[in-house]
Amino acid sequence: MDIILARHAETVFNAAARMQGHMAHTPLTRTGIAQAEAMGAALAHALGPAPDRDLWVSPSGRTQQTAAIVGEHLDRPFFDWRADARLLEIDVGDWEGRYYADIVAETGPIVDAGAGLFAVPPPNGEWFPAIAERLADWLAGLDPGRPVLAISHGITARVLRGLLVGGSDWHGVKVAPNASQGTVFHIRNGVETVLHTGSGVHGVRAA
Repeated sequence: MDIILARHAETVFNAAARMQGHMAHTPLTRTGIAQAEAMGAALAHALGPAPDRDLWVSPSGRTQQTAAIVGEHLDRPFFDWRADARLLEIDVGDWEGRYYADIVAETGPIVDAGAGLFAVPPPNGEWFPAIAERLADWLAGLDPGRPVLAISHGITARVLRGLLVGGSDWHGVKVAPNASQGTVFHIRNGVETVLHTGSGVHGVRAA
């Protein structure tokens, strides 16, 4: 299996330290647009014009905007991207749209600083085994003979990379190491390499 996996660029919610989750359709900042341009340039250099890859993207607005910019660099129309809800970010339930600081003030710490992951399940949201289950279902439906380029999210990408290359155990799920926004990984036959290191921030605040 040959998969290039990218993490979306910075959004207005990221810059404001607000919770996005899976359905908040938040636009990219000017910094995020620059990050997406850099991702596209790096991919064009690595893959050449109009690469023959299946293009997949989360339906979230921030991944769609990132994909549109990347696609222009690759000479691939936006309409070639196939949106799949299984690539969405973690559902943060009642936290969606709220400032991190307000949530922490009410409930106490919600992030494990060492892992850079949520330490407690979001109320009425999703937890890591459910993310792994939907991503495993997406992987199972791919044509193993076709290379893939997918644009997803911070936590989702860590779980997906964990399924493909392994990682540390987190509540029963293998989760790969953190990566900054705009980072692009190439995963082939269980081996991961970095095609481009993004300039965005790390951690769940950039999910």
